[in-house]
Amino acid sequence: MVFPAGQRPPDLLTSQPGPASQAWIDRLASSECPALTARRARRQERSGANQDPIVWVEAVGSNVRDADGNLYVDLTSGFGVALMGHRHPRIVEAVTEQLGSLLHALGDVSPSGVKISLLEKLASLAPWPDAKVMLGLGGADAVDAAIKTAGLASGKPGLLAFEGGYHGLSAGPLAACGYKSAFRAPFAAQLNPTVRFAPWVGVDDDVASGLAEIERILDEAAPAIGAVLAEPIQGRGGVRFPGAGFLRGLRELCDRRGLVLIMDEIYTGMGRAGAMWSSVELGCTPDILCAGKALGGGLPISACIGRPSVMEAWGDPEGEALHTGTFLGNPIGCRAAIEALAILDEEDLVERSAHEGSVWLSALRSALGDHPRVRDIRGRGMMLAVEFEPEYPTLDLVRRLLEAGYLCLPCGAHAEALQLSPPVTTSSELRDLFIAALTRLVEST
Repeated sequence: MVFPAGQRPPDLLTSQPGPASQAWIDRLASSECPALTARRARRQERSGANQDPIVWVEAVGSNVRDADGNLYVDLTSGFGVALMGHRHPRIVEAVTEQLGSLLHALGDVSPSGVKISLLEKLASLAPWPDAKVMLGLGGADAVDAAIKTAGLASGKPGLLAFEGGYHGLSAGPLAACGYKSAFRAPFAAQLNPTVRFAPWVGVDDDVASGLAEIERILDEAAPAIGAVLAEPIQGRGGVRFPGAGFLRGLRELCDRRGLVLIMDEIYTGMGRAGAMWSSVELGCTPDILCAGKALGGGLPISACIGRPSVMEAWGDPEGEALHTGTFLGNPIGCRAAIEALAILDEEDLVERSAHEGSVWLSALRSALGDHPRVRDIRGRGMMLAVEFEPEYPTLDLVRRLLEAGYLCLPCGAHAEALQLSPPVTTSSELRDLFIAALTRLVEST
């Protein structure tokens, strides 16, 4: 069989990492912050397997090539960024064209036309009319802007977030990181002390009881809490889905109490979970949406999109802007995002994600649904997870998949699940090859 570029099966020439990647990693260890290098060492100790990474040098479509020439199938989409595949030719063409005219503008003082065009496009995609938009460089920027907006709109500093939730690690979002308390602990004295956490209400939980517990926490924390922050589907926390009616109930609760509802759609949005905005699809229209990851088609850009009634809380400040940055609205990122949104529409990638995701889910369940080590297989669109029994060595499985030519990540607070977020454009042939490899490795454990 002849495989097209970007849709080729694994082709491994060396061990992982090979000598060229290892040479790069040796250099990395001498200059990288130990927060990252030491993390790999801890994971190696925990898993009993080498955790030194490969070093990427090229990516196209669903394929990644490392410094040793090994070819892999990427089932991470680069943390969900490459929804439409790595190095989509239209993104490359658009960015190349933009490079020939304008690299940088003067932000909010003298913006570029391409920034204004992107703001208009994002506003048109919001689930309410006359939306207003603030741009950022990454997901945490968008959440930061959302938290600030909610504070201004509500007049209250506090925030209710959820256990298992992940919103980025800059100071504002970190205070609301329910994924692991260990992330917050070293910086606790620097973080917002009025953040409270509620249990996530999942598909196996009683929704009415879960909402009642949120009410109790809010009563206890009142009057400090002015906003609620949630992912419609928890991503890093384990691809955990909300119980039926939970998000709708959360919307009603916020309306009743006058709280600003922020939905972090950085991972789930833009079609990743089979809808433009998963929260809206699940019956909950928030006051603020956060978008990122796939928005730039591979370039760093994010957006905080809000109802006009909430965003007007920024008012008309005297003097300098209250929220801005040198590179916010960078012309290169904006041009890439405009093209990415056009591709999403013209190639029907949202609908394709919903369809392909259902095929992936069915195939995974058919292959592994009855395996005694598998606890659950779940997904929505191209956002899937295979959860294992607690004693199963998921980190070791991720390593063995790498050695078989497949790039995957664990998820869940205890790395109990294998997270799968391949490009929507991944071929059925690569899907079937991966599931066969995964089945073989799980059955051999």
